[in-house]
Amino acid sequence: MSFLTVVLAETGHVALPMPIFVYGVIALVVFAALGFVVWSYRDVANRHQAKAKAYADAHGGARSGH
Repeated sequence: MSFLTVVLAETGHVALPMPIFVYGVIALVVFAALGFVVWSYRDVANRHQAKAKAYADAHGGARSGH
């Protein structure tokens, strides 16, 4: 018997603690949660436009040459 057939014969008897589709559901939930976290940071830079404008005015306006 070759090494590959021995490995395949042994891996055929692995007992998983959950059905296969549950792993996909878990991955879907994790990616959805991470997507929500990324989505929640949308437009964060523009939330305080008045503060940003006041800072820019106090420090010479728009930066140039950097």
